[in-house]
Amino acid sequence: MLSAFANALKTPDLRRKILFTLFILAVFRLGSVIPAPNVNLVNVDACRAEAQAGESAGLYSMINLFSGGALLQLAIFALGIMPYITASIILQLLTVVIPRLETLKKEGAAGTAKITQYTRYLTLVLAVLNATAFVTLAVNGQLFQGCNRDLVYDKGIFPVIVMILTMTAGTGVIMWMGELVTDRGIGNGMSVMIFTQIAAQFPAALWGIKESREGAAGWLAFSVVMAIGLLVMLGVIFIEQSQRRIPVQYAKRMVGRRLFGGSTTYIPLKVNQAGVIPVIFASSMLYLPVLYAQFQPDSPVSSWIAANFVRGDTWIYNLVFSGLIVFFTYFYVAITFDPVEVADDMKKYGGFIPGIRAGKPTEDYLAFVLSRITAPGALYLATISLIPALAFIAFGTQQNFPFGGRPF
Repeated sequence: MLSAFANALKTPDLRRKILFTLFILAVFRLGSVIPAPNVNLVNVDACRAEAQAGESAGLYSMINLFSGGALLQLAIFALGIMPYITASIILQLLTVVIPRLETLKKEGAAGTAKITQYTRYLTLVLAVLNATAFVTLAVNGQLFQGCNRDLVYDKGIFPVIVMILTMTAGTGVIMWMGELVTDRGIGNGMSVMIFTQIAAQFPAALWGIKESREGAAGWLAFSVVMAIGLLVMLGVIFIEQSQRRIPVQYAKRMVGRRLFGGSTTYIPLKVNQAGVIPVIFASSMLYLPVLYAQFQPDSPVSSWIAANFVRGDTWIYNLVFSGLIVFFTYFYVAITFDPVEVADDMKKYGGFIPGIRAGKPTEDYLAFVLSRITAPGALYLATISLIPALAFIAFGTQQNFPFGGRPF
């Protein structure tokens, strides 16, 4: 691997792309630690330390993870990549129900560019809403529950608007840098930036696990976590690369004086066809009862929610979380892979699955295979997401377990 990396640096074009990507990521991380205007950094650091020792940051833990810790620092890149992820998911869902978007999707590159433009607009709208919500919480002293320090210097309308616009502009800059990495750098820019923000939490999380034990026990826990992490990575790579290849054969046909077709290809159905979207959906749904408990703190229902859904170490939380992941896996696969459309396209171009008749039998066969292959994919996502709960039981600590499907 090191020799391949060295050879890549020797190639001028690859070296230029790698260095450009590293430069963008460095700017990205720099913006994640620079506080927004009007932020009292001393009080924010104190409140964040108290929140990490307790449970008051649990409601925002997922967003804070995707922002690389920038959210609870009220940095200029505090919102991170989450508004863009949410906008992309919303546009994918709306493509199924809005005929205009479905038509654009079928128009090829031009339609995709238009949908991307809509995604950018929606990202900025969501960024304004998110920034307004978090700045309001910070100004009212509710971002960190139980911390009575002033997080901002001036609570006037103009400084607050400046903070909101700064965080919104930060989201726009992140979106622009992600597209730059996609065009001029290495890999998909948004995916690389998501990985960077999550990986930025690894050193502190690993060291926190080491510090949770004294002496040799701390290093033993550190070694065990690293070994588990490597096994998890191997398992994730294995499952993500696994796919069911359905053979497709195209009949020969004469168009004018030319003969077309006669080739054999396949339809790759991944075991994890939905990616990480079900985990994000499930985590977002589980934050709704917590939000209700915050608005109705004196309700008996709120007390039950606080006991079972604020932290992720209860059996009710993990059971509901796993069930939601399985449900959203099937739901997302159903709206992103349409067996009817695939069967019609195959019939239109003279393709067929060997042993399966074209049309309705092909549609039924694809739906059957997809439903069976989605089951292990859903269980895989649920298992990965339960790793932090097992780590909590094993280590008895609230430190973020760095190798799992969700943070604590």
